[in-house]
Amino acid sequence: MYKVVLLNDDYTPMDFVITVLQRFFSLDTEQATRIMLKVHNEGRGVCGIFPRDIAATKVEQVIAFARQHQHPLACIMEEN
Repeated sequence: MYKVVLLNDDYTPMDFVITVLQRFFSLDTEQATRIMLKVHNEGRGVCGIFPRDIAATKVEQVIAFARQHQHPLACIMEEN
């Protein structure tokens, strides 16, 4: 299993991070806000834990969506 992790940057708006968490990880507003604040305050936040293929797909989707909206949001996966 792999953790999908968002990394903080100084440019991506908090609202956009919440949108990403809701859209790609099916989180409600409260859960998405909690993870966004963790990313903001601690530099990283775990979005979920998935099998390798699903985690890799989610990382690709998040990065593509962020670039499409001209944000440098970084998303990585780590072995759990």
